[in-house]
Amino acid sequence: MQLAPRTEKGLLTPDNCAVALIDYQPQMLFGVTSIDRQTLISNVLGFSKAAKLFGVPLILSTVETKSFSGYIWPQLQAQFPDQQPIERSSMNSWDDPNFVAAIKATGRKKILLAGLWTQVCVTFPALQAIFDGFEVYIVEDLCGDLDLRSHQAAMRRVEQAGAKPVTWIQVMLEWQRDWALRETYVDLMDIVKHHAGAYGIGVEYAYTMLQRGTETAFTNWNAPVPIER
Repeated sequence: MQLAPRTEKGLLTPDNCAVALIDYQPQMLFGVTSIDRQTLISNVLGFSKAAKLFGVPLILSTVETKSFSGYIWPQLQAQFPDQQPIERSSMNSWDDPNFVAAIKATGRKKILLAGLWTQVCVTFPALQAIFDGFEVYIVEDLCGDLDLRSHQAAMRRVEQAGAKPVTWIQVMLEWQRDWALRETYVDLMDIVKHHAGAYGIGVEYAYTMLQRGTETAFTNWNAPVPIER
């Protein structure tokens, strides 16, 4: 799909950035208390769908999958079934030549980083990517840490080094930019309805009650085995 051009002038566009999602694995999620974990999962899935919708290059990476961290969240892997996450032993993904090569292969100098935990797996590559001349954005509501103080201290550190904090809905709307761009509008609204909480419910209300549109039909779930009573 060919997207209409967006002006840049300091803003993110689908053509000028790449995304790296780091260590979204069960063991890393278990320790997170800085953000509600259900919200975090929904945010990550919503943002990954947005990146896919707008054709933004996205890199997945995992650490010590079989010996410690567990497999990447299946809901996230399902968005990119043909992509094998870059497996590492290093806490710092920027120490892994395969990860850095994947970033460079996108040809983008703006990187949207997010992962678990903020103080390590986000901070370390962010600082070194900045040192190597990349412009780094941290998608803060996709990041989590052991406690809020650890997360906030890590964010202050990367911001002082030059990283820019953003949120996933902000970036998605920055990629969309104009509601008249219909090639992505409908699918963007679908992402909002599924992953943007009360904002999504508000969109549904506006469509059905104010614009008299058709109600959104969500997929039903049926138990795989009938329950005997």
